[in-house]
Amino acid sequence: MSRPQLSALLVSLAGVAVSIYLTLLHYAGVVPGCPLTGPINCEAVLSSSYAVIGGTAVPTSAAGIIWFGVSALLWIRPPGRAHLVWSGIGLATVLYLVFIEIVRLGVICLWCTAAHVLVVVILLIALASRPATNPVRE
Repeated sequence: MSRPQLSALLVSLAGVAVSIYLTLLHYAGVVPGCPLTGPINCEAVLSSSYAVIGGTAVPTSAAGIIWFGVSALLWIRPPGRAHLVWSGIGLATVLYLVFIEIVRLGVICLWCTAAHVLVVVILLIALASRPATNPVRE
């Protein structure tokens, strides 16, 4: 396993850990350690209607467990197109969630931001690890 693969695998496992932590807190009804006033307010984000998958009681962090878990499994294999596609899906989701936090809720959750940063790191590793393509010959 290459160093970038190992790095991406470890980052994915860190994402699983953060997502499990947030999911456990959701079901326990506990707010994570985070400021509760000003622009950083985990409670406001994690108690909003956006903190669950639409129409269910399942926290969005549970989807994070799945996404990071699949990412970890992908990184056991050599980098390829699947890594880029999966990372792109993760980035699109992060952009949506950051929009919700900033525009709709007006606050940011530090724990959510940690998960978002991990997704971006995985995307950057996927981009840096993509297989070389044959140059166009003229």
